[in-house]
This record gives sequence, C-alpha cells and structure tokens, in this order.
Amino acid sequence: MTDTHSPDVRRPDGRRPTIGVFDSGVGGLTVLAALLRRIPDANYLYFGDTARLPYGSKSAATVAHYAVGAVHYLQQHGAELLVIACNTATALAFEEIKSASNVEVIGVVEPGASAAAAATHARRVVVIGTDATVASHAYLRALEARGVSVKEKACPLFVPLVEEGWVEHPVTEQVARIYLEEAFSADSRDADVLVLGCTHYPLIKPLLGRIAPPHVTIVDSAESTAHDVARQLQIEPLRVSSQFAASPQIERRSAPRLKFFATDSAEKFKKMGTRFLGHPVEDVLHVDLKE
Repeated sequence: MTDTHSPDVRRPDGRRPTIGVFDSGVGGLTVLAALLRRIPDANYLYFGDTARLPYGSKSAATVAHYAVGAVHYLQQHGAELLVIACNTATALAFEEIKSASNVEVIGVVEPGASAAAAATHARRVVVIGTDATVASHAYLRALEARGVSVKEKACPLFVPLVEEGWVEHPVTEQVARIYLEEAFSADSRDADVLVLGCTHYPLIKPLLGRIAPPHVTIVDSAESTAHDVARQLQIEPLRVSSQFAASPQIERRSAPRLKFFATDSAEKFKKMGTRFLGHPVEDVLHVDLKE
C-alpha cells in the first residue's frame, strides 16, 4: 500500500468517529497500528480476548460465541464501526459476527485477498497463516473467487517466535527459510505474491522480505484492512447511535484516543502490546466477560 493519504473522517459536528478493533490477543495491534497510520483522525477501542486464546484450537461455534460477546462489548462502549483483526475469527465466524452487529463490520480476509489479486501478475499467490486459518481455506475461497490460483502454507512456529520477541533472531530466520522454501516449491515457484494471513506476521515482514524470492510482492493483510476501512469511511458515514450522538464532543487538534480492553492481565497486555503497536500501551481495562 503506497497511498498514505489520510481521509477526512470527522462527522459534520466535528466529532471523531470511534472504531472498535477485536482480536483474540495482541496480534491485532498490528492492524490497529496500520489504522492509526492511515486514519489518525479517529478514536479507537481495542478488545483483546487474551484469557481465551488461542482461538485456533476451538470450534467455529465457540469462536463465534466469544467474538460476538466481544463485539457487543465494543458496541456498548461506543464503537461505530468494527474491525475483526483476528484471521481465525474472520475465517470461522465472520457471518455470525455481522449478523449480531448493528454497525458495519470489516474483517481481514477480504481486504487481504483483494489486495493480493490486484498485485499479482502471474495470477498465482502464496498465503501463509496459522493452522486454523489455513484449514478454514478462507483466503483460498476469496482468492479463487477473484480468479487467482492459491498455495496455502501453515506456519505455526511464527506466532510463538514473534511473541517471544525473536523477530530478527537466527532461529526465526531459519524457520522462515524452511517455510518459504516449502511454500514456493514445485508448482508455486512462479507465484508472485505472498499474503501475510496472520496479524503477528507484519512484525517479521522485513525478514520475510529478505527471504522470499526477489520477484515476490508481500501483501500485509493489516495494511490492506486499514486501507479498506479508510475507503469505507469515505463512502458511507457511520451510523451513530443516539446514545453517543446526544452530546457530541468537538475534538479538533488532539491525538486519537486509544482505549484497550483485555480479558487477562492488563499488565501483561501492556508489556506485549507495546511491542506489537510500536508505542506504549497505557489505558488497559481488565474485562471479565460472562460465558
């Protein structure tokens, strides 16, 4: 994504829109970081369901149940647009989330697939992600619907390596070399796009860029999603509930407000979240969602 234009997303009354971002943990903070770069003129609520991760080992029904509870919480706190920054939740429960929401919902799969289809000249793409995302074949369906051939590759070691902070570690580089050699082998040698189908992977994007074949373009689903949200905000004004429209606040030259919710330790979220977001994570509220 080379377009860095920041859209004018303020409401006619001068109030910033509030965007809710949901993920099973801290990985979705890479999506939030991309949103902040592209749409600094908004406020953000981030919900990390850190007590119940990983979602990848759970059934689609359980993931849908957890995700719907979280997005309801975000709406209750003023979210006027929802971004599902979790690839697993998007892949397994997107329709359920949309049906349960009364605001616009954007996931990470369709924007990533759209950007990949636009970037490929060979019409062949490699998608890497977690076991659950790859097993769902969500990117495969989205890309094949756009006339693109897809090779999927699960890379389960990347998430723990990134969470350990080993983004430039020799072990991570060796693991990446093995994964990408397998991903771009045989009939995928001429694939010219690599889709990062996990929100942890942008942290190792520079490393992957050095290892991937030189003709390959890397598509970051976090950046693609931020681009799609910006486009959505320009096309369709947000539907603001009367609860929040009754007393609009004029917020003209201030930085965006960031508020974080976590279902596990707030202190742990702050520590790891700072690494993913790229600057200090401070306003974190512990949330205990009832089952």
